[in-house]
This record gives sequence, structure tokens and C-alpha cells, in this order.
Amino acid sequence: MATDYDAPRKTEEDAESIEALKERGPAKGASGSDTEDSDNPSFTMGGTDLSDVDLDVVVLPQQDDEFTCVTCFLVRHRSQLDHQSKLGPVCAECAA
Repeated sequence: MATDYDAPRKTEEDAESIEALKERGPAKGASGSDTEDSDNPSFTMGGTDLSDVDLDVVVLPQQDDEFTCVTCFLVRHRSQLDHQSKLGPVCAECAA
């Protein structure tokens, strides 16, 4: 069956007034967890506590065939170089 998406969904007599909606109260689907404060200390996240874990990351310096785009500040391969501006190299993604 075809659906006409341009047809109006409600007419004026179908629409409820704001006062009628307020009198009806909260929606039936609303649960107690929706109204709780987000900073509730009783809420606990599942999983392991990783706050004391140190991560070892190897950071490589910029290679000879790489450049840092002056627009997005990402290190790119020289094949992604679009042009040199007064400020420095610009990648093809930022030039578009």
C-alpha cells in the first residue's frame, strides 16, 4: 500500500491543547529511572575499575614522507598534500 508522506498527519480537531496534555500527566511509558538525577551516587557502572591503570603508548615522530596540515593539524602522508599556503601545507581533504 502506498503512503502519501505529503498528506497532513493531524487536523485541527485531532490536535489536543497543551492544557489537556498537562492535565493528563506524564506519559504512561515513563519509568522511575527517567526522572532520577544523573549524579545519583547509587548508580554503578559495570566492568572493571581502570582508573589506576597506566597505558604504554609508543609515539613516533613525524616521518620524512609526512606533513602536518595547517588547517586540521593532522599528520598526513605526502600523497595527501594538496597545496602549500602561506602558513604551510594543506591536505586534500581540507582544500575541498
